[in-house]
Amino acid sequence: MAQTNTISVTIGQIAKMIDHSLLHPTMKNDEILQGLRIAKKYGVATACVKPYLIPLALEELAGSDILTAAAAGGREIDMVINIGMALGGAWDYVADEIRQINDVVSKHGAILKVIFENDYLQGHHITKLCQICSDVGVAFVKTSTGYGFVKQENGQYSYRGATVAHLKLMREHSKPTVQVKAAGGVRTLDDLLHVMSLGVTRVGATATIAIMEEAMKRGISEEPTLVTFKPMAEASSGGY
Repeated sequence: MAQTNTISVTIGQIAKMIDHSLLHPTMKNDEILQGLRIAKKYGVATACVKPYLIPLALEELAGSDILTAAAAGGREIDMVINIGMALGGAWDYVADEIRQINDVVSKHGAILKVIFENDYLQGHHITKLCQICSDVGVAFVKTSTGYGFVKQENGQYSYRGATVAHLKLMREHSKPTVQVKAAGGVRTLDDLLHVMSLGVTRVGATATIAIMEEAMKRGISEEPTLVTFKPMAEASSGGY
C-alpha cells in the first residue's frame, strides 16, 4: 500500500506557492499572453517571464497582486550560479558573484532567487551553496531551471529537477530566513503538497491549471482543509 501523508492548507496558500513558468524558449507572444491570463485567473504568486517580456507581463497583470519575475520592473529576479566555477571549487568567485547580483537586485527593491541547477551537482556542492546564500542573505535558493539536461548512462539527456533528498538538504543547510523553491518535476497537486510539507515555500510550475483544478476537486477551500497527498518518490540524490 502506498505511503500517504496529510497537510492542512487553503486554496489561497496553494496558489501563492506557484510561480507560473512561461520560460520555454519556443513560446510565442500569444502563448505568453494565455499563460499570463492563467496566472491572473488563479492568483498565483508570480508569472516568470524572460526580460524582454516584462512590459507585456506588467500590462497584462495590471490590477492584480501577481508579481513578475525578471528585470525592468520585475519584483523577483532569478539567477543561475556559475556552475563550472562551483564544480571547480572556486567558492570565493561564486560567493562574490551572488553577492554582487543580490546587492544590485536589492537596491532596486526586488528579491533574488539563486538557482543551483542541482542535476549537475553533488550533495557537498549544494550544502556549500546553501551556506554561501545564507551568508549573503538572498531571498530564495532554487533547485533548478527545469532545463538542466544531463547525459545519462544510456546516452540520453534528461533531468530530475527537484528531488525530495535535495529539498531536504537545502532546507537543512539554509538559514530560516532563506526560502526554498522547488523547480522541475513538480507537476501535480500531490507533488506540491509534499514539497510544502518539507518546508518549501514556492514551486515553479507549468501545470498550474491541473494543480489548481485538482485542489478544488478535492474540496480545498479558503478555509484550512486537511488533505491527504501521495508522496513523491525519494530517488537517490547522488553523491552525499
